[in-house]
Amino acid sequence: MAKKSAIEKNKRRQKLVARYADKRAELKAIAMDENLSLEERFKARLKLAELPRNSAPSRVRNRCEVTGRPRGYYRKLKMSRIALRDLGSTGMIPGLVKSSW
Repeated sequence: MAKKSAIEKNKRRQKLVARYADKRAELKAIAMDENLSLEERFKARLKLAELPRNSAPSRVRNRCEVTGRPRGYYRKLKMSRIALRDLGSTGMIPGLVKSSW
C-alpha cells in the first residue's frame, strides 16, 4: 500500500488538471497559432506559465486504484501487476485465469 499522502497529492493534481484543462488548451492554441502576432503569442505563453504547476497533465502519476502503487501499472485495467495477480488468483476478475504449473 502506498503512502496516503502520495495518493491524496495525486488526487489533488487530477482535480487541478480537470479544473484548468479548458483554459490551458485555449492558451496553448493561442500560443501555437502562427497567424497571430508575436506579442499576442508571447502574452499567452506568460499566462500559461502563471497557471498552477500541478495543473499540467504530465504531473499526474498513474497509480493503481486498488493499492496506490505507482509502478507496474496497466492503463487498460487501472491497476498494478501485483493487484491484478492477487485479484486474478482469488477469482475476482471475470475471464482471467492465473497460470500455474
